Amino acid sequence: MEAAMGLIRRMHPKKSQTALSALLSLLPHHSSDLLSQVDQPLQVLCDVDCGKEFILCEYNRDADSYRSPWSNKYHPPLEDALYPSSELRKLEIEANEVFAIYCDQYYEGGISSVYLWEDDYKEGFIACFLIKKDGSKTGQGRRGYLQEGAWDAIHVIEVGPEEEGAAHYCLTSTVMLSLTTNGESSGTFSLSGSIRRQMNMDLAIADGHLCNMGRMIEEMEGKLRNSLDQVYFGKTKEMVCTLRPPAEVVMRLPNS
Repeated sequence: MEAAMGLIRRMHPKKSQTALSALLSLLPHHSSDLLSQVDQPLQVLCDVDCGKEFILCEYNRDADSYRSPWSNKYHPPLEDALYPSSELRKLEIEANEVFAIYCDQYYEGGISSVYLWEDDYKEGFIACFLIKKDGSKTGQGRRGYLQEGAWDAIHVIEVGPEEEGAAHYCLTSTVMLSLTTNGESSGTFSLSGSIRRQMNMDLAIADGHLCNMGRMIEEMEGKLRNSLDQVYFGKTKEMVCTLRPPAEVVMRLPNS
């Protein structure tokens, strides 16, 4: 299992789904661990009952069906499926409405979904916040300057039981980024990668769980964007400028 996870981490993100399928055939006894630990690019399905798209992931899957956060129905229909409690469902509806506004303001378009379910091991619950942004010229959103481009964000928050007016929150965030440009001056350029971070906080629940989770996700996404900017774009720019210095730099170099 350790070797399999090491192989997945070294694979190109665009080929991770193919690699996962191969590993599932080679290690069928580790299938549940692989599916829960390996993050894949997010897929989207349309809820025909309300005409809205929702994101597919392991957290809203039961057998081969996926539950929509908008209608609370499985697609395709499934008997004896798992559903959140009425209290969690009420919070889930509110979270989806708020997170859709967050997605539109921060990402200028895109698709968001939020799923909540009870924690079987603790007296709390788990929430999953998902964002998929297609930044390509043909994708959704108000800016599409890339030939191909995708931002997939997965935020999973474990919320502990209330103790003396406070609760413990454990946030695990993963962002998968891929982009391809094709310009006359720069040619074809492709960049892909993923990053994962974790945050733990004890917060008062006077303002409600949704406010606390929202603030944590907002802070974490800011940190992840800065890390991606420094690690992927910063290092790539440094390497390109080292191998192919800009014309103004070459002109200033002394003659040998």
